[in-house]
Amino acid sequence: MKSSVYVTSPIYYVNAKPHIGHAYTTIACDIFARFRRMLLHDVKFTTGTDEHGKKIEQSAQNAGIDTQSFVDQNSQLFRDLLPFLNIQNDDFIRTTELRHKKAVEYFWEEIKRNGYLYLGEYSGWYDIRNEAYFSEDELVDGKSPLGGEVQYMTEPCYFFRLSTFNDQLIRFYENNPDFIMPLHRRNEVISFVQQGLRDLAVTRTTFKWGIKVPKDPKHVVYVWLDALVNYLTSNGYPDNAHQNKDEFWQNSVHFVGKEIIKFHAVYWPAFLMAAGIQPPRQIVAHGWWLSEGEKMSKSVGNVQDPIKYCKLFGSDALRYYIMREIPFGDDGNFSLENFIGRHNSFLVNSFGNLCYRLLSFIKTHSDGVVTKQRDFKEDDAIFAGNVDEALTEAMKAMHQYAFSKCLERLEDAVSFANQYIDKQKPWALKKEGNTIRMHTVLFLLLEKTYITTKFLMPFIPISTAKILKQMNIPYEPVILIKERIPVTVNIGEPEIVFTKIDPADLGTFDVFAND
Repeated sequence: MKSSVYVTSPIYYVNAKPHIGHAYTTIACDIFARFRRMLLHDVKFTTGTDEHGKKIEQSAQNAGIDTQSFVDQNSQLFRDLLPFLNIQNDDFIRTTELRHKKAVEYFWEEIKRNGYLYLGEYSGWYDIRNEAYFSEDELVDGKSPLGGEVQYMTEPCYFFRLSTFNDQLIRFYENNPDFIMPLHRRNEVISFVQQGLRDLAVTRTTFKWGIKVPKDPKHVVYVWLDALVNYLTSNGYPDNAHQNKDEFWQNSVHFVGKEIIKFHAVYWPAFLMAAGIQPPRQIVAHGWWLSEGEKMSKSVGNVQDPIKYCKLFGSDALRYYIMREIPFGDDGNFSLENFIGRHNSFLVNSFGNLCYRLLSFIKTHSDGVVTKQRDFKEDDAIFAGNVDEALTEAMKAMHQYAFSKCLERLEDAVSFANQYIDKQKPWALKKEGNTIRMHTVLFLLLEKTYITTKFLMPFIPISTAKILKQMNIPYEPVILIKERIPVTVNIGEPEIVFTKIDPADLGTFDVFAND
């Protein structure tokens, strides 16, 4: 029986066009989903856009267009980004869709029926940019902890009895130690909850752009409660109301940025518990991409456009760089210099060169055919063992969402292959007339390079597909560390897949320019 996994990106707020940070999260989801599919798991991967809230209403007014047209236009920008990044998502959810409105209304009635909502009045600070409430003691230099400007407001609202979930959440974290990844984010969340939770205002009455509260349309459902329910909507809720029995929901993994960890690891589990639904399997929080040491933002003017990078260098180059450059969970600085350096160093000089020199040699000096032989020596065993160990560690790293570490170990596997071919010198074996030993070396190299290429597929799917086609080995979409290839392989026509990037050739194309 296949294992199921439900992979979700956060839904992206449509007040501005997508940037490299949005691409980073979506690519991480896509890589993980591809990897799990290659383990023969049944995968569902969803992404989408968050389209309600006061900030959206204000942005539409500032743009001089009606709010629905504004969100339609900006949501399409996020949808259009996906093919540029080569994303294989199964669903694209919009919070303005009828199916989502139906899900939110049903969810609201469930937590209300269970006694977790009451009518009151909210007085306090509200961060419009981040659509979040904060108490006086949470402000930092007069701003919200997320850096947004705040305004004091008083309005009638419904409250969610978040305070009643203090102990329940702590027990849940203790019983599910890998619920929040990486672990230092878990510690931050536990510390926050241990300080004591306050009841949470979950409606607004000072604007209208949102989902109306059932039977009380003066109130609009708080945008974070509305947005979080998207994960249920994409999983068939409320028609599929028994989420606790749903295999996808039981194995759901939410990828999020670190700035929204509180909403996903505190509020969301509490909302779900109140509705009688178990929390997701895991919350995986990543860090920020910085530019010149600052978080990317439109207001600062340092936003990197992922589409420009894809057009100039290809999606594989972007996917490889952003997953390799920093450990998933940490912050990192986006650098064109580092981008080009990593591309040329690994994709071109190491991996690309290995594949082309190996296949070209087989084509030229072995009539395109390599056959397994029995002339197996200690050097061969050492090489095979080193590659197998690197792939084993890469597999383990992928399960732990350590994408950069996974790539590091795959780079090691490629390096072992390059060292092996240099040491064994198949060209010298050919000159000596030792064809049996030459075939032993070439066959082992081809087998280990084939397997390593398949491990790289989730990261650089377009390039690896081209290389695998050149290898002409019957392909099965599954990752196996000790996979065996046919005893005789007749390769296809070798071609160079990766081209070196010369900064001098970039001309006047300014990848940092903002439209």
